Amino acid sequence: MDDSAIRSRILLGRSFLTKFGDEDGLFEDYVSDQDLKKPQPPLAKAPMTGRAIRLPTDFDRLHIDSDFLHIVNSRRSRRVYTQEPLSLLQLSYLLWCTQGVKSIRGKAYATLRTVPSGGARHAFECYMAVQSVEGLEDGLYHYLPLTHQIEFLGAAGDLHGFISRSLCGQDWACRANVVFYYSCVFYRAEWRYGIWAHAPLLMDGGHAVQNLYLAATSIGLGGCAIAAVDADTANEQFGLDKSEETVFYAMPVGTVREEDRDAEEDFYAFVREAGL
Repeated sequence: MDDSAIRSRILLGRSFLTKFGDEDGLFEDYVSDQDLKKPQPPLAKAPMTGRAIRLPTDFDRLHIDSDFLHIVNSRRSRRVYTQEPLSLLQLSYLLWCTQGVKSIRGKAYATLRTVPSGGARHAFECYMAVQSVEGLEDGLYHYLPLTHQIEFLGAAGDLHGFISRSLCGQDWACRANVVFYYSCVFYRAEWRYGIWAHAPLLMDGGHAVQNLYLAATSIGLGGCAIAAVDADTANEQFGLDKSEETVFYAMPVGTVREEDRDAEEDFYAFVREAGL
């Protein structure tokens, strides 16, 4: 690409993030589907299989750090995992802290969850590649937030190969106990916000993943958010129609230990080598 094409692409991206209004009057006649009284999309995706597993919620059995400042100061990206087993209660806690439904507003207008979302649309679904979680078969799962269950979608065959391909060759993620894949169900947000729905969705994705960082840190786990996701590979594996729902964000989480701090620093060797 020449400099002009690069600059044009950059300006397009900047515009995407800032064009929430209609200062040019180009869309003054636009009306959202909500205002048109069109049927509201479901608050969450229906189960994809009949293989649901109820998650435990007795979180008082976990050793949870209650010092919020300590959690914030301790939080950092972790890419080295011990591969010790994760408990089902720990996985349940992580899912509750990132997508859990506390209540429903109105008859079925919106879910009030443990993370904020513009207009309480919560347009995300959470899928998982699971390995070494006590009580679970290794494979692919989908979170059902309305009932706080997970459903088994099946084995992935070469699970490590799928994780690596779906995360653009970041093989360190293959050692994580769980790789969380977040998809966006577009119309769940578009029904209300229409042509202005998409940039705020990225903000909402950040809310969920930051909660995952903090929740993992609070129980002694670690993870690292990843934007370099091969959506086509992930969508195909989870059976998603990318025109209506697509994976766009991921975060591996696993068991960690402080003795691996030097190994973590090796990921930043390029900084030392370049004298940055």
